[in-house]
Amino acid sequence: MSVRVRARRVLTALLAAFVMPVAMAAGLAVNPATAHAFSREGLPVEYLDVYSNSMGRNIRVEFMGGGPKAVYLLDGLRAQDDFNGWDINTAAFEWFYQSGISVVMPVGGQSSFYTDWYSPSALNKQPYTYKWETFLTQELPAYLATNKQISATGNGVVGLSMSGGAALILAAFHPAQFRFAGSLSGFLNPSTIFMTNAIRVAMLDAGSYSVDNMWGPPWDPAWRRNDPTVQVQALVAAGTRLYIYCAPGGSTPIDENADAGVALSASSLESLAVSGNKRFQQAYAAAGGSNATFVFPSSGNHSWPYWGQQLQALKGDLIATING
Repeated sequence: MSVRVRARRVLTALLAAFVMPVAMAAGLAVNPATAHAFSREGLPVEYLDVYSNSMGRNIRVEFMGGGPKAVYLLDGLRAQDDFNGWDINTAAFEWFYQSGISVVMPVGGQSSFYTDWYSPSALNKQPYTYKWETFLTQELPAYLATNKQISATGNGVVGLSMSGGAALILAAFHPAQFRFAGSLSGFLNPSTIFMTNAIRVAMLDAGSYSVDNMWGPPWDPAWRRNDPTVQVQALVAAGTRLYIYCAPGGSTPIDENADAGVALSASSLESLAVSGNKRFQQAYAAAGGSNATFVFPSSGNHSWPYWGQQLQALKGDLIATING
C-alpha cells in the first residue's frame, strides 16, 4: 500500500470518528425541534419573506430596523428554517436594539456555506440550487433598499463556524456592500486537503448535502475562490475592517453548565478551526493588512455562548465602522 493511499485511509477514518460526532454537538443539535425565538415581546422584529429569483422561492429574513446601515448575521451549519440561530441562541436583537444600526438575519441555508452552488445537492434530492451569495449581495439588498430604506453599501457582516469564512468571502468580493466583516470560529482555509474532506463529512451529516454540488471536487477553482486565506489580498486592498476570533478549544467558566460530552466535542471542533485562523492571520500580515482585530484566547469552545460574547465584544467597532 502506498504512503498516499495509507494517508488517505487514515484521514478518512479520522474524519469519520472525529468530525461527524463533533459536528453533531457544540450547539448544532441533531434534528432539533421547532425553535422559539429568543427575542422578547416588544422588540420591533419583523419577519420578511423575500423572493429570490435565483433560488425560485421566498427566503425568510428576520429584520429589526434601527438605521440606514445594517449588520447581516449569518447562521451555522445546521441553520433551521424557522428562525436564525442568532435569534434562537442569543439575545442579539436585544443587544442591537436602539444601537443606531439595523439587523438582518437570513433564515435557512443548512450546509450552504452561504455560497452560490453549481447545482442542487444530489444526495438529498434538493429541489433547487443554493444561490446564497446572489441572494445576499443582489436580491436582498435591493429588497431592503426599496422596502426598508437600508443602504446597499457600507454595511457589516458577521458569521460563525460555517459562515465565518463566508462573511469574509462576501466582503472580499463585495467590498462596497460590506465595510466590516467578522468571523467567529470560522474555517478560514477550506481549500486544504484536510478541510475539503472535513467539510464533505460535516455536510453529509448535516442534511445529507453533497459538497461536489457546492464547489466541485477538491481541485475545482471554486474551493480557492471561496477560501479567505487565498483571497486575503482583496480584503487588504479594500481596507475592510476585520474581526477574527477563534480559540484552541478547552472549557472555561462559560461551559460550567454544559454537558461534558458536548463540551468535549465543542473543544475538538474549535481546535480544528484554529490552525486555519492562524494561517489567515499570517497571510493577512504578509499581504500588508493593518485593519484587523485578531482574538485568540488561551481556551474556549465551539458554541453559542462564546459567539454571543464575541458579538457583544465587536459591537462597538462594528457600529463605529459602518456608521462612520
